[in-house]
Amino acid sequence: MPTWDATLYLQFGNERTQPSIDLASRIAVQSPRRIIDLGCGPGNSTEVLRRRWPEAEITGLDSSPEMIAAATKAYPGGQWVLGDIATWEAASPFDIVFSNAALQWVRDHARVFPHLIQQVAKGGALAVQIPAHIASPLHQLMLQIADEPRWRDRMAAAMHALTMERPALYYEALKPQASRIELWETEYNHVMENSDAILEWIQGTGLRPFLEALASEEDKQDFLEKLRAGVARAYPRQYDGRVLFPFRRLFVVAYRWTSM
Repeated sequence: MPTWDATLYLQFGNERTQPSIDLASRIAVQSPRRIIDLGCGPGNSTEVLRRRWPEAEITGLDSSPEMIAAATKAYPGGQWVLGDIATWEAASPFDIVFSNAALQWVRDHARVFPHLIQQVAKGGALAVQIPAHIASPLHQLMLQIADEPRWRDRMAAAMHALTMERPALYYEALKPQASRIELWETEYNHVMENSDAILEWIQGTGLRPFLEALASEEDKQDFLEKLRAGVARAYPRQYDGRVLFPFRRLFVVAYRWTSM
């Protein structure tokens, strides 16, 4: 698991928060009493939940001390817990178990998703958003550069750091415990100032394991320059000089049976 920089992550805070707004708006649970935000990061997604359900008791959980510190500073009145999604278990069920752009860092979704819906109260919802951009030019460029002989032997963990499964896996994993499941994908076309902004974006998330696998600053800069050149080719400028950055995301909302 990479270390995290909350400031770098929030450099594109509006773009990163929009999927959590879209996900929260689709959850059809009336007056939830208890909500948990798994992988809450610096608290931006948790604040979305607080605005949607101001009367609920809402907890944010993250495995990064840096992110929990940032969330505590930004939202001092919130409930913030340091913990690992992969091993987390609720002391008592939550009406909504929510996770925005965090579960891609957790392996074995076929096991994890059934476990997570078990932490949901009857009639409640598991609501998840996962990046689904593994086929994007950006992600493929990172994998291609990492596979170069120069540093291939150091990149095995980074190349498999993210888990992004097909929608059918989530349906099959959740349906035995769910009365209804909604799955959809959205491709956000972010308007970036230039292709370098795409590189800044990915340095706050998916690029971190690749850079952390490289010990020397020289190797890190070489990796970045190769990626910079590839990104500039893959994402051309528009007539005004800006760049469109398509980013696909998968959404899952599963409602637990009211009687089981």
